[in-house]
Amino acid sequence: MTEFDSRVRKVRPEQWEWGTPCKEWSVHDLVNHLVYEQLWAPELLAGCTVEQVGDRFDGDQLGDDPLHSWVLAAAAAREAWIAPKALQKPVQLSSGRTTAVEYGWQMTTDLAVHAWDLARAIGVDERIDPDVAEAVLDYVRPNAEAWTSSGMFAPPVPVPDDADPQTRLIALLGRTP
Repeated sequence: MTEFDSRVRKVRPEQWEWGTPCKEWSVHDLVNHLVYEQLWAPELLAGCTVEQVGDRFDGDQLGDDPLHSWVLAAAAAREAWIAPKALQKPVQLSSGRTTAVEYGWQMTTDLAVHAWDLARAIGVDERIDPDVAEAVLDYVRPNAEAWTSSGMFAPPVPVPDDADPQTRLIALLGRTP
Protein backbone atom coordinates (compact mmCIF):
# COMPACT_ATOMS: atom_id res chain seq x y z
CA MET A 1 0.00 0.00 0.00
CA THR A 2 2.88 2.33 0.78
CA GLU A 3 4.35 1.78 -2.68
CA PHE A 4 1.12 2.74 -4.41
CA ASP A 5 0.42 5.60 -2.02
CA SER A 6 3.77 7.23 -2.74
CA ARG A 7 3.00 7.24 -6.47
CA VAL A 8 -0.55 8.60 -6.14
CA ARG A 9 0.84 11.54 -4.17
CA LYS A 10 3.07 12.40 -7.16
CA VAL A 11 0.32 12.59 -9.78
CA ARG A 12 0.11 16.11 -11.18
CA PRO A 13 -3.28 17.51 -12.28
CA GLU A 14 -2.52 17.18 -15.98
CA GLN A 15 -1.49 13.51 -15.60
CA TRP A 16 -4.87 12.06 -14.58
CA GLU A 17 -5.84 11.44 -18.20
CA TRP A 18 -2.48 10.04 -19.29
CA GLY A 19 -2.30 6.42 -20.42
CA THR A 20 -0.81 3.60 -18.35
CA PRO A 21 0.76 0.21 -19.10
CA CYS A 22 -2.72 -1.21 -18.39
CA LYS A 23 -4.38 -1.16 -21.79
CA GLU A 24 -7.33 1.19 -22.02
CA TRP A 25 -6.76 2.62 -18.50
CA SER A 26 -5.79 6.20 -17.83
CA VAL A 27 -4.05 7.22 -14.61
CA HIS A 28 -7.52 8.16 -13.33
CA ASP A 29 -8.89 4.72 -14.20
CA LEU A 30 -5.95 2.95 -12.56
CA VAL A 31 -6.23 4.90 -9.31
CA ASN A 32 -10.01 4.48 -9.35
CA HIS A 33 -9.51 0.71 -9.65
CA LEU A 34 -7.31 0.66 -6.55
CA VAL A 35 -9.66 2.93 -4.60
CA TYR A 36 -12.50 0.58 -5.54
CA GLU A 37 -10.54 -2.41 -4.26
CA GLN A 38 -9.62 -0.66 -1.01
CA LEU A 39 -13.28 0.23 -0.41
CA TRP A 40 -14.20 -3.44 -0.68
CA ALA A 41 -11.64 -4.63 1.88
CA PRO A 42 -13.40 -3.45 5.07
CA GLU A 43 -16.67 -4.93 3.85
CA LEU A 44 -15.24 -8.32 2.90
CA LEU A 45 -13.07 -8.57 6.00
CA ALA A 46 -16.15 -7.82 8.11
CA GLY A 47 -17.85 -10.86 6.59
CA CYS A 48 -20.05 -9.26 3.94
CA THR A 49 -20.67 -11.15 0.75
CA VAL A 50 -20.24 -9.77 -2.74
CA GLU A 51 -24.03 -9.74 -3.05
CA GLN A 52 -24.43 -7.71 0.15
CA VAL A 53 -21.99 -5.07 -1.06
CA GLY A 54 -23.57 -5.10 -4.51
CA ASP A 55 -22.76 -2.21 -6.80
CA ARG A 56 -22.14 0.29 -4.00
CA PHE A 57 -18.60 1.04 -5.20
CA ASP A 58 -19.17 0.91 -8.95
CA GLY A 59 -18.35 3.94 -11.07
CA ASP A 60 -16.05 6.84 -10.36
CA GLN A 61 -14.85 6.81 -6.76
CA LEU A 62 -12.32 9.63 -7.18
CA GLY A 63 -14.62 12.62 -7.53
CA ASP A 64 -13.06 16.07 -7.55
CA ASP A 65 -10.17 15.13 -5.26
CA PRO A 66 -8.60 11.83 -6.34
CA LEU A 67 -5.81 11.96 -3.76
CA HIS A 68 -8.27 12.53 -0.91
CA SER A 69 -10.42 9.64 -2.16
CA TRP A 70 -7.39 7.37 -2.25
CA VAL A 71 -6.23 8.41 1.24
CA LEU A 72 -9.65 7.74 2.79
CA ALA A 73 -10.11 4.38 1.07
CA ALA A 74 -6.56 3.25 1.89
CA ALA A 75 -6.93 4.27 5.55
CA ALA A 76 -10.18 2.34 5.90
CA ALA A 77 -8.66 -0.74 4.26
CA ARG A 78 -5.55 -0.53 6.43
CA GLU A 79 -7.69 -0.39 9.57
CA ALA A 80 -9.65 -3.43 8.43
CA TRP A 81 -6.47 -5.40 7.73
CA ILE A 82 -4.88 -4.66 11.10
CA ALA A 83 -8.01 -5.36 13.15
CA PRO A 84 -7.62 -8.21 15.64
CA LYS A 85 -8.00 -11.61 13.98
CA ALA A 86 -8.59 -10.05 10.54
CA LEU A 87 -6.33 -12.61 8.88
CA GLN A 88 -8.07 -15.52 10.57
CA LYS A 89 -11.44 -14.91 8.93
CA PRO A 90 -12.67 -16.35 5.64
CA VAL A 91 -13.74 -13.89 2.96
CA GLN A 92 -16.25 -14.26 0.16
CA LEU A 93 -14.85 -13.02 -3.17
CA SER A 94 -16.48 -13.06 -6.58
CA SER A 95 -14.41 -16.19 -7.25
CA GLY A 96 -15.73 -17.89 -4.10
CA ARG A 97 -14.80 -18.32 -0.46
CA THR A 98 -11.12 -18.03 0.46
CA THR A 99 -8.90 -17.13 3.38
CA ALA A 100 -8.17 -13.56 4.37
CA VAL A 101 -4.49 -14.37 3.91
CA GLU A 102 -5.07 -15.32 0.26
CA TYR A 103 -7.17 -12.20 -0.24
CA GLY A 104 -4.35 -10.18 1.31
CA TRP A 105 -1.84 -11.59 -1.14
CA GLN A 106 -4.14 -10.77 -4.05
CA MET A 107 -4.52 -7.20 -2.81
CA THR A 108 -0.77 -6.86 -2.17
CA THR A 109 0.01 -8.12 -5.66
CA ASP A 110 -2.39 -5.64 -7.23
CA LEU A 111 -1.02 -2.74 -5.18
CA ALA A 112 2.61 -3.56 -5.96
CA VAL A 113 2.18 -4.13 -9.68
CA HIS A 114 -0.09 -1.13 -10.11
CA ALA A 115 2.43 1.00 -8.17
CA TRP A 116 4.86 0.16 -10.96
CA ASP A 117 2.20 0.87 -13.62
CA LEU A 118 1.42 4.25 -12.08
CA ALA A 119 5.09 5.17 -11.73
CA ARG A 120 5.71 4.24 -15.36
CA ALA A 121 2.69 6.27 -16.48
CA ILE A 122 3.66 9.48 -14.67
CA GLY A 123 7.42 9.19 -15.11
CA VAL A 124 8.57 8.76 -11.52
CA ASP A 125 10.82 6.22 -9.80
CA GLU A 126 9.52 2.75 -10.68
CA ARG A 127 11.47 0.84 -8.05
CA ILE A 128 9.42 -1.32 -5.73
CA ASP A 129 10.89 -2.25 -2.36
CA PRO A 130 13.06 -5.31 -3.18
CA ASP A 131 11.61 -7.37 -0.32
CA VAL A 132 8.07 -6.60 -1.48
CA ALA A 133 8.95 -7.44 -5.09
CA GLU A 134 10.50 -10.75 -4.09
CA ALA A 135 7.61 -11.74 -1.80
CA VAL A 136 5.01 -10.88 -4.44
CA LEU A 137 7.02 -12.71 -7.12
CA ASP A 138 7.04 -15.81 -4.91
CA TYR A 139 3.26 -15.55 -4.59
CA VAL A 140 2.65 -14.84 -8.29
CA ARG A 141 4.87 -17.55 -9.79
CA PRO A 142 2.50 -20.50 -9.18
CA ASN A 143 -0.55 -18.45 -10.25
CA ALA A 144 0.81 -16.61 -13.29
CA GLU A 145 -0.09 -19.17 -15.95
CA ALA A 146 -3.70 -19.41 -14.80
CA TRP A 147 -4.01 -15.63 -14.56
CA THR A 148 -2.58 -15.20 -18.05
CA SER A 149 -4.88 -17.83 -19.55
CA SER A 150 -7.88 -16.17 -17.86
CA GLY A 151 -7.01 -12.88 -19.57
CA MET A 152 -6.26 -11.13 -16.28
CA PHE A 153 -2.70 -10.44 -17.44
CA ALA A 154 -0.93 -10.30 -20.77
CA PRO A 155 1.49 -13.12 -21.58
CA PRO A 156 4.86 -12.94 -19.80
CA VAL A 157 7.63 -10.86 -21.33
CA PRO A 158 11.03 -12.59 -21.61
CA VAL A 159 13.78 -11.26 -19.34
CA PRO A 160 17.29 -12.50 -18.56
CA ASP A 161 17.57 -15.33 -16.02
CA ASP A 162 19.61 -13.10 -13.73
CA ALA A 163 17.03 -10.26 -13.71
CA ASP A 164 16.17 -8.83 -10.30
CA PRO A 165 12.87 -9.84 -8.61
CA GLN A 166 11.04 -6.66 -9.63
CA THR A 167 11.95 -7.10 -13.30
CA ARG A 168 10.89 -10.76 -13.20
CA LEU A 169 7.61 -9.88 -11.44
CA ILE A 170 6.69 -7.11 -13.87
CA ALA A 171 7.59 -9.26 -16.87
CA LEU A 172 5.78 -12.32 -15.52
CA LEU A 173 2.60 -10.24 -15.40
CA GLY A 174 2.91 -9.16 -19.03
CA ARG A 175 4.58 -5.79 -18.65
CA THR A 176 7.72 -4.63 -20.38
CA PRO A 177 10.24 -3.64 -17.71
